[in-house]
Amino acid sequence: MPGTDKFKPGFRLSEIDVGVIILGLVVSPLLGKLFNQLGVATLFTVFHFFLFCNVLRMHRAFELAWAASFVGLWLCSHIFGVPTWSQTYLLAFGLTVAATIAQLLLPSYHGVCWNVLNPKLPQWWEERVRGKT
Repeated sequence: MPGTDKFKPGFRLSEIDVGVIILGLVVSPLLGKLFNQLGVATLFTVFHFFLFCNVLRMHRAFELAWAASFVGLWLCSHIFGVPTWSQTYLLAFGLTVAATIAQLLLPSYHGVCWNVLNPKLPQWWEERVRGKT
């Protein structure tokens, strides 16, 4: 939202988003042939891309924290075998839940169901726009 003067909350989907999703769905089985968990991780990441960018409209800091945590967990599982693969995905899912809750509690939440979850968003937006002029 910040950085644009148009108020467009809710679900969004661009041609680039669709392209990334299709690319991930095509590439993940190929990567899975190299190493099974690489294919799984690709699908897991593509799902999160869609959830964070299109459904929840996640704050960039939450997205980056989740991504860094997932990469760290994934590398630890791959290199050291700890945590196990199932633990890695379970921990990453827990981080997804935590990031989602944090996002829903922001006064700037503008994802799906924003009008129910954050009915004061239009007022928040107006204050932000007025503050820029």
